[in-house]
Amino acid sequence: MASDDPNGLPALDQFDRAILRELSAQGRMSLTELAARVGLSKTPVAARVRRLEEAGVIAGYRAVLSPIRLGLAHVVFVEVRLADTREAALRAFNAAVRAIPEVEECHMIAGGFDYLLKVRTRDIAGYRAVLAESISALPHVASSSTYVAMEAVKDDAPAGEI
Repeated sequence: MASDDPNGLPALDQFDRAILRELSAQGRMSLTELAARVGLSKTPVAARVRRLEEAGVIAGYRAVLSPIRLGLAHVVFVEVRLADTREAALRAFNAAVRAIPEVEECHMIAGGFDYLLKVRTRDIAGYRAVLAESISALPHVASSSTYVAMEAVKDDAPAGEI
């Protein structure tokens, strides 16, 4: 897999992209089935998958769990503003937020606030406890605003333009 990109990103041809689309939809499919779906034999597909793994394009494999079936249907998004945004404060916040299991995602934002968190709990009482005991106690938090998700209209794995 050559790197034609100035940023060192691997060049992906139509077969690599087809392999990625298939595996992102069904990561447990056999190499034989994958080969049939992308129109190559098993040996070159196995080599391509290995190269995609080694290049970090395929970061890993995991089971996709149903949060609803696990009783974790309550989703909120939280805007967090920090009192201090120097590098040491950001590092402290980042390390601490990673330790909160209810925080599914945390993104640093360029805008009117500093971070956007996606938090999943059983119910509003569970979220209230996470907010009071964990999020508000994160280093350098000055304020937060909570937005309750009423329905997930689209919640796909990141396939994008593969």
